[in-house]
Amino acid sequence: MTTTPGPLLGAEDLHVTFPGRRGAPVARAVDGVELDVRPGEIVALVGESGCGKTTLARSLLGLVRPTRGRVLFDGEPLDYSSKALRAYRRRAQLVLQDPSGSLNPRHTVYDAVAEGLRIHGYAGDERAAVAGALSRAGLRPPERFFLRYPHELSGGQRQRVVIAGALVLEPELLVADEPVASLDASVRGEILALLLRLRTELGLACLVVTHDLGLAWNIADRVAVMYLGRIVETGPVEEILTSPRHPYTRALLSVLPDAPGEPVVLAGEPPDPSRIPSGCRFRLRCPVLASGVAEDAGVADRCRTDDPARLDGGTAAQVACHWAGTRVPS
Repeated sequence: MTTTPGPLLGAEDLHVTFPGRRGAPVARAVDGVELDVRPGEIVALVGESGCGKTTLARSLLGLVRPTRGRVLFDGEPLDYSSKALRAYRRRAQLVLQDPSGSLNPRHTVYDAVAEGLRIHGYAGDERAAVAGALSRAGLRPPERFFLRYPHELSGGQRQRVVIAGALVLEPELLVADEPVASLDASVRGEILALLLRLRTELGLACLVVTHDLGLAWNIADRVAVMYLGRIVETGPVEEILTSPRHPYTRALLSVLPDAPGEPVVLAGEPPDPSRIPSGCRFRLRCPVLASGVAEDAGVADRCRTDDPARLDGGTAAQVACHWAGTRVPS
């Protein structure tokens, strides 16, 4: 009998708040998140700009300390001492969306990739490690790129250098924040294919932060949809993207190019983490509530007053929605 491995990365009741300006309420950027990423798994964290997904990702990496709750890595709570964080960041690496902003224009490709080795006092063959990382990132022969500068590379090549800089430390986890958002459409598929190949060849786990559910469909094993600081729907990618249950997930999917029917235009203002409404946090923009469908289902009052139960972060399909809870999944 085989057993499912435990989570490599986990968030337990994670909260991150920021002080309000000039007496305004605190901004609850991350508001009680439970999320797991298992070894060798690719999880897509999806949501609109401002929903808290980048803050969550930075907190999972120890770059933002949680106000409440905890981050676990390999079953152990994250230690925020400088020595422990330094060791953790060898095992969990961040890949940012803008390779031009991530790379120092005065540093060669070799120096950019070797920087992490030097920070962590690598005692092995630096040249071999840099060459191996560039090769794994798809820049071959690697020596041809050693003395190039970022402005001499294409956007896709720059992103591969950023990925190589993460790989050189041989991490177990990559957190990729909008890894292809700044790239041409012709290059996006190459970078996504690279992330899939790294998972297959190296066993890397990956949390991909994105606003694009189409990207999630192409790369992820599992999707977590985030709205106003909390995960509102999660589960296996095929199940969530073919049979979405939360009205927010349905709205996000409706604007994809091949989506059937008309796009769902959400009413109201974009989410404000300093003014989370009572009841369901999506209710002020929810088309199911606005159309009377929730009233017909007998859950409208609950939508207005009762906060849906938090999802537990596991691998099963889950949804935080009173209306979806009254329906049999199709």
